Amino acid sequence: MVKKVVNIMGKMYMKDNIIAYLEQDSKAKSLIEINDYLSLRSSEDLSNLQKELEELVKAGIVHETKKCKYLLMKDCASLHTGRIDVAKNGYAFLIQENGEEDIFISRDNLNGAIEDDVALVDVFTRNGKIEGKVIKVLDRKLNRVIGEILYVNDKATIILDDKKLDIEIKLENHFANLVDGHKVLVELTRQIGDKKFVGLIIKIIGHKNDPDIDILSIAYKHGIELEFSDEVKEELKNIPESISEKDKNGRVDLTNEMIFTIDGADTKDIDDAISLKKTPEYYELGVHIADVTYYVRPNTALYYDAYKRGTSSYLADRVLPMLPHELSNGICSLNPEVERLAISCVMKIDYNGIITDYDIFPSVIKSQKKMTYKCVNNIIMNGIVPEGYEPYKDTILLMQELAEILRKRKIQKGYIEFDIPEAKIVQDEKGKCVDVVKREQLAGEKLIEDFMIAANETVATHIYNMSLPFIYRVHGMPKPEKITDFLNMLKLLNIKVNTKGIDTSSKGMQKILNELKCHKEAPILSSMLLRSMQKAVYSTDNIGHFGLALKNYTHFTSPIRRFPDTTVHQLLRTYLFNKQIDNDTIDFYQNYLLEVSEYSSEREQAAVEAEREVTDMKMAEYMESHIGEEYNGIITTVTNFGFFVELPNLIEGLVHISTLKGFYNYVPDLLSLVSSDKKKMYRIGDEVTIRVINANKDMRIIDFEVVDGNSK
Repeated sequence: MVKKVVNIMGKMYMKDNIIAYLEQDSKAKSLIEINDYLSLRSSEDLSNLQKELEELVKAGIVHETKKCKYLLMKDCASLHTGRIDVAKNGYAFLIQENGEEDIFISRDNLNGAIEDDVALVDVFTRNGKIEGKVIKVLDRKLNRVIGEILYVNDKATIILDDKKLDIEIKLENHFANLVDGHKVLVELTRQIGDKKFVGLIIKIIGHKNDPDIDILSIAYKHGIELEFSDEVKEELKNIPESISEKDKNGRVDLTNEMIFTIDGADTKDIDDAISLKKTPEYYELGVHIADVTYYVRPNTALYYDAYKRGTSSYLADRVLPMLPHELSNGICSLNPEVERLAISCVMKIDYNGIITDYDIFPSVIKSQKKMTYKCVNNIIMNGIVPEGYEPYKDTILLMQELAEILRKRKIQKGYIEFDIPEAKIVQDEKGKCVDVVKREQLAGEKLIEDFMIAANETVATHIYNMSLPFIYRVHGMPKPEKITDFLNMLKLLNIKVNTKGIDTSSKGMQKILNELKCHKEAPILSSMLLRSMQKAVYSTDNIGHFGLALKNYTHFTSPIRRFPDTTVHQLLRTYLFNKQIDNDTIDFYQNYLLEVSEYSSEREQAAVEAEREVTDMKMAEYMESHIGEEYNGIITTVTNFGFFVELPNLIEGLVHISTLKGFYNYVPDLLSLVSSDKKKMYRIGDEVTIRVINANKDMRIIDFEVVDGNSK
């Protein structure tokens, strides 16, 4: 299917059987004991068993003792595994995949572990506080780094962009045109000391003074591909600019239907269109999605490059697409007044918001208009009909009517609406950040969200009921102790919440959010509650979607931007349109979708982290021009070294404890900094006036100081 082939069935079974054996009791087992239990006979089988055990140890599922015996990590009370996150001051935290609390690790206890290592950590208590000590590094994720070239005594050296990386790199090559200030991508070829590596320059990204070089450097750091392969460029020569009569064979012709798109004003990769009719008994909602898999087919370079990327990345105002522009902005984009191939999900929805019937089929559509959220919001919220929207006014208002019904039903079922604001970076033509504003989620945006959720649920439910291998978008329930910790924190902040009826169900989370709405700290606390929950991921194991309160959910509506959606389209074509449901097909997808789910989740997380880094960097760049200025903000986090303040445009900066007048102590029981004379206190939710005293784009830091008279 792709060059990176799935794990074979036998290896998967071996892992499952190893875990099943170790689960029988907590006693450590030797390699031979495990071999005998699995009834393995050949030396090749023994070698494979050893490799599988090594992978389980590397993944943090199994622990290997000093006596080379094996037991499950969960049976090792003081041992924990996770990712090392190094702070700027050299200490670190163990970020645990199971959602448990982060564990502090002092600089002295890192034992050679560096940023992003997966490590085995022994947890202990010191002075009443939980800490960790790295026992060994299980997996070193670091293989490529980004840095700036600096010549010292005519020898090229590299200054790493990531200041958390406390390592030294010896460059083993250079390019003829390499100069001071070049940003380069370096592959680490081998380790020659505790924190010393040999590196090979594999690409000159550009000069540090080039426009957008800052964003491109972060993209490369996170493995986001910027260029498509030569094989893709060759395949693009055969991609048409318009659809032919042959392409329409076997498709339902919807070109005469009132279908249109609603997106941001600057959107060019349009993969969803909508239509709506109303009868005396029901609404007929059509969600029409670009048929990407008609052009991006398995065993092609286009497919493989899309798989490698996993997702489009949106960094500031740049789009790094999953598919080439010839597809994402061209033949696959549902541009107005041109025929396009689609997969349509047409649903009959009664007046209570219940989907009573539906059909999923390949279609041909012609979007009548590219609408913008701004114009649609004007119609819905202000009763203002922009020029050119007159023929669509009634349909848009009808869509809002249905959206409100769907949303009401979602909330009744337990849908959790966090409504967390996001920042939008505004740049000039040279790529410099000139403003940071809040992204608005208004009626039009919510309408599209409601319609897409309905289509995603319908598609997932259909395949789930067929009991076929599938890729779901899942969101696990939060751990009870996380919610208990959050409620205890509210008590410390003296925020009263009626805990009667609150549990770890989605309706329980709903109740907490509703209780918080009347408090000025609500936006901050909503973010904290969201962080206490698990992340949504892709999986073949359908555990449901907690946040949406849905039993079946997938991503079907953005195949231009997300590879899992492309995969769902491929499955619909295989199962529904081509009726290919034989044993070989099922066996193949049972394996292949496991890999797609895991890899797509990884690429999604990489894109999220890159976006976060770019946003932090651009915010710092913006504040470099505003040093000395004063703003009002709200305290979002209090630590033993100071507190963070968020401004109305979501820019956040640190007020270091050393900048406060007088002496302050961190009081964990109050989640506050309290002055030594007990007359002043800073805590989460307090409004303060700050002055910008420092901002550094390269370090991605913003420092504030409190303007006098702001503490309680």
